[in-house]
Amino acid sequence: KALQSGERIAIFADYDVDGGTSAALLLDYLRRMGRDATLYIPDRIKEGYGPNVPAMEKLAQDHSLIVCVDCGTLSHEPIAAAKRADVVVLDHHLGGEVLPPAVAVVNPNRQDESGDYGQLCAAGVVFLMLVEVNRQMRDTGQKGPDLMAMLDLVALGTVADVAPLTGVNRALVRQGLKVMAQRQRIGLVALADVARMNSAPTPYHLGFLLGPRINAGGRIGQADLGARLLACTDMVEARAMADRLDQLNSERREVEAQVRDVAMDQAESRGLDAPLVWAAGEGWHPGVVGIVASRLKEATNRPAIVIGLDGDEGKGSGRSISGVDLGASIQRLVAEGLLLKGGGHKMAAGLTVARDQLEPAMARLSELLDKQGAGAAGPADLKLDGILMPGAATVDLIEQLDGAGPFGAGAPAPRFAFPDVEINFAKRVGDSHLKVTFGDGLGARIEAIAFGAFDGPMGEALLNHGGARFHLAGRLEINTWGGRQRVQLRLEDATRA
Repeated sequence: KALQSGERIAIFADYDVDGGTSAALLLDYLRRMGRDATLYIPDRIKEGYGPNVPAMEKLAQDHSLIVCVDCGTLSHEPIAAAKRADVVVLDHHLGGEVLPPAVAVVNPNRQDESGDYGQLCAAGVVFLMLVEVNRQMRDTGQKGPDLMAMLDLVALGTVADVAPLTGVNRALVRQGLKVMAQRQRIGLVALADVARMNSAPTPYHLGFLLGPRINAGGRIGQADLGARLLACTDMVEARAMADRLDQLNSERREVEAQVRDVAMDQAESRGLDAPLVWAAGEGWHPGVVGIVASRLKEATNRPAIVIGLDGDEGKGSGRSISGVDLGASIQRLVAEGLLLKGGGHKMAAGLTVARDQLEPAMARLSELLDKQGAGAAGPADLKLDGILMPGAATVDLIEQLDGAGPFGAGAPAPRFAFPDVEINFAKRVGDSHLKVTFGDGLGARIEAIAFGAFDGPMGEALLNHGGARFHLAGRLEINTWGGRQRVQLRLEDATRA
């Protein structure tokens, strides 16, 4: 209706990759229809997550339709404040018992929804909505834009939001990677170049090279920079934005490292065997608390919450483990009055807590998570899919395995053990990574990389191997450099043979 009547449209998006790709999807679609829209992404520090009353009131003054993407499901007051405009919510976060007063709330995780699409990220929800818009256009004799050409954005949002690569997500990402490989989207080309992507895109590239750079704008810089880059159609402008995001990402790493070290010390002092690992600090940057929570979760195999304190409040972010619904537990604390705000989904959530309620809120959250089995989780076990000798790990084998992809959350790549191998070489690379060459003693050798392992027990053991043989475990990948392809092991664990 808004398209047909020429209404002014505004897009209110979250500041992460899922929000940015969702916004870029809508902008791309509208521009292919000869239309445009106003993009609004809130400042993480000044405005926080999701729609807020001042922003929605301002947008409603000169727009008749506001589309909230990757946010809005719990935003009752801000959406009510935009009474001069129609509001549509396209989201995937857990809904409450009562929906906000929007014209439509399209969300597979509404409490009254029982369909099969609960694993979609917001970009996936937006894409399926556009599929329906195209269908309705066909029914009236009109032709809509080519949606298949937009699947690169859906793939990026899905992987970066750590949505499971199963069901419809798997199909969307598999096709989206093919679209991305064609290098047709100017913003993604500029970003891939600055990230030095020198091979066909994989979920690894999306999750660890492109995603963090897009997120950097929302974390410690310009909130809308990532979305504007994804929607950019001018290569000169795109390269400038990509360079800026790359710089912001480097700054983000430095801030993250400072917070991570203190947070880990704090968590250790409370005990790492508790159902919940948490830390809080004065002035911790809101843009990195989620990443640090991920690091704590990975290190402890426990749900983790990291909170930055400022004045009378703290704003934090949490990450969970499989089988423990963090988002629902956070929402329960809001209902019980222990949190000022909060929400999310099973694996990730955000919260705002009064400073004087911090300890009781974390104690109650720990209790709720313990009932879901979080306290029983020990060190994460590595599931092995097979045993290989170095000579059997070939580029051809990896290419055959990749044919069964894409691999990622919910669909992990095969993990192999290399038993009783000799360590030929081990050294530090970068700030904290470990590079290893190992072989079978008969001439076959493989290079391995262990990210962030230099200062840990695995790094210490391999750097001081003293000629001892080791069992190694990890995932195989192809390392392309200087036009040559080599087998590389993404090393995850090691023990003396």
